Amino acid sequence: MKNEVTLNNGLKMPALGFGVFQIPDFDECKRVVLTALKQGYRLIDTAAAYGNERAVGAAIRESGVARDEIFVTTKLWIQDAGEQQTKLAIQASLDRLGLDYIDLYLIHQPLGDVYGSWRAMEAAYRAGQLKALGVANFENDRLQDLMMHNEIKPAVDQIELHPFYQQPQRVQWLLEHDIVPEAWGPFAEGKQGVFTNPTIQAIATAHGKTTGQVILKWLNQRQIVVIPKSVHEARIIENAQITDFELTEAEMQQMADLDEKQSLFGNIHDPEAVKQLGNFKFNY
Repeated sequence: MKNEVTLNNGLKMPALGFGVFQIPDFDECKRVVLTALKQGYRLIDTAAAYGNERAVGAAIRESGVARDEIFVTTKLWIQDAGEQQTKLAIQASLDRLGLDYIDLYLIHQPLGDVYGSWRAMEAAYRAGQLKALGVANFENDRLQDLMMHNEIKPAVDQIELHPFYQQPQRVQWLLEHDIVPEAWGPFAEGKQGVFTNPTIQAIATAHGKTTGQVILKWLNQRQIVVIPKSVHEARIIENAQITDFELTEAEMQQMADLDEKQSLFGNIHDPEAVKQLGNFKFNY
C-alpha cells in the first residue's frame, strides 16, 4: 500500500489506515493490529479514550515492522484539555504506546481548553514528540479561529464521513486550506443497510469489488484519508484491496446522490451531547 497524502508540514501519511475504535480488549486489539500490519496497513489510528493504546503499542513491537514505516495516530480526550494536563497526557500516551514519538496527535473533540492544549501540542511538536498536529470533529469555523491565534496550522481534521453524510462543502474548505480530511465511520457503522445499498452494490458488481471496497475507494478519490475498522481477518484483507480500480465520474455522482446531509451519530451543537461528552472520563 503506497497510496499516500502529504501533510502541510511535508510529512507523508498513508491514505488508507486501520482504526481500533470500540476494540478495548487487549488481546483482541493486539491481534487485529498485528493482522493489519501483516497485511500492509501502515497507518494505525487509536485514541486515549479508546482504552487500547497499550495493545496497539504491543502489536507494533511484535510486528517486526520498522517503527519509521508505521504512522501512529492517537488523540487527546476532553478530561486532559489545558496546557499542563495536555503535556502530561502526551507523555502518558507515549508511555502506553511504548513509543518515542507519535506521528499524528489530534484534539479529539472541540471542547474544553482547546487553546491551552494546542500550546502544549506545539511545544511537544518542537521537541520531536509529535510529528504532526491535528484535530477531530472541528467545524471549519473552529479551525479558522484556531489557525488565526496559533503558530502551527492543523494538518488533519478527522470527521464523520460516509455515503449518507458526505459534507462536500466542509471537505472542500479543508482541502482549499491544505488540511487533510480524514473519515471516521466510513461504513456508517453498518447503519441504514450501507453494505446492501443497491446503488453501491451495482457499482461494486461493475468492478468485481465489494460494497465496502467501493466506499473506501470513493472516499480516497475525494482526497479523504480512510481508517476502516474490523475485527475479522477476511474483512481487514478485503479493505486493503482498493488500489487496483477507479470509480468513473458517473459512479462518483451516483455515490454523491446518496447523501442524506445529516449526521448519524449525534449533534455536537446540542448542549446535552456536549454535557455527555464532557462527563465521559476514562481511567488507566
